[in-house]
Amino acid sequence: MTAPVSDEKRRFRRAAGVNVLGNAVKIAAEGAAGLAFGSVALLADAAHSVADLVASVVVLVWGGTQYDDPDAEHPHGHQRIEPLTALFVGAVIVVLGVNLLWSSVEGLRFGSDVQFSGLLFVALAFSMADMYLLYWYTRRVNTDLGSTALDALAADCLNDIYTSVAAVVGVTGVLFDLPVLDPLAGALVSLVVVYQGVEIARENVTYLVGGAPPPADRDRVVETLRAHPAVVGVHDLKVFYDGTDLEVEVHTEVDGEMTLRRAHEIETELVTRLQSLVGVGDVHVHLDPSGVGEWKEAGETPPSERAPTDDASR
Repeated sequence: MTAPVSDEKRRFRRAAGVNVLGNAVKIAAEGAAGLAFGSVALLADAAHSVADLVASVVVLVWGGTQYDDPDAEHPHGHQRIEPLTALFVGAVIVVLGVNLLWSSVEGLRFGSDVQFSGLLFVALAFSMADMYLLYWYTRRVNTDLGSTALDALAADCLNDIYTSVAAVVGVTGVLFDLPVLDPLAGALVSLVVVYQGVEIARENVTYLVGGAPPPADRDRVVETLRAHPAVVGVHDLKVFYDGTDLEVEVHTEVDGEMTLRRAHEIETELVTRLQSLVGVGDVHVHLDPSGVGEWKEAGETPPSERAPTDDASR
């Protein structure tokens, strides 16, 4: 029997599917106008959207697996799929930005040959409206989903608007017999596109390699642990990304004379409290008897005598 699709996964797929449709419509509009009037700017912008279409399809087909439950092949879940798809989108944006920059340099060197028509402006206006609506819709859906893959698609929609603005400048240049404006505007916009792609890739590489989160995320983990009345000390704390989720490994000191049953109850309470924090996934808590532990064997300062900043930095 097929497992029911979650509401989050359904909304994610719908947003990704709308991105596929929106990019396909833009390609048809700009491609037709570009071919009809020999506009390199419009054809380049349409080609840009072909790669966007591919990225949207990848997110649609692959990205939704992040909402699937853990299974035998993925015992920790599928949360690394999302930053992997977002990384792909970021890489596509960088490649497209570099390609646009190269095309702009070629245009500056050799010029361009285009027949002016008001339909070029119509096609560009339609494309920009299409991309803005797509950007607005994707951001709206992603408000509570918090998907990095959808964030990347939304950012790519903005990049599409920027490249279309460059094409508008180029077509305007043709209208006023200043064709050099086309490649010049394209070069400036391409740098913005490359920067956006690098930022998307950099963020998602951190998720994929298990990087450390911002200090504030570690601080709230420590505060949650110390708030439990049975916890005497906290040490050997590791907080790192597992996909877009935070994984926590920590040793906590408790009364060494309590029963094993009570110790188990405390461990369960600590795990439950940490997993209730926003963004926290797997949690591994090890209980140490107060006054005895790895810190002693390593010749370190007892947790009870350390400054609070020491606990948070371990």
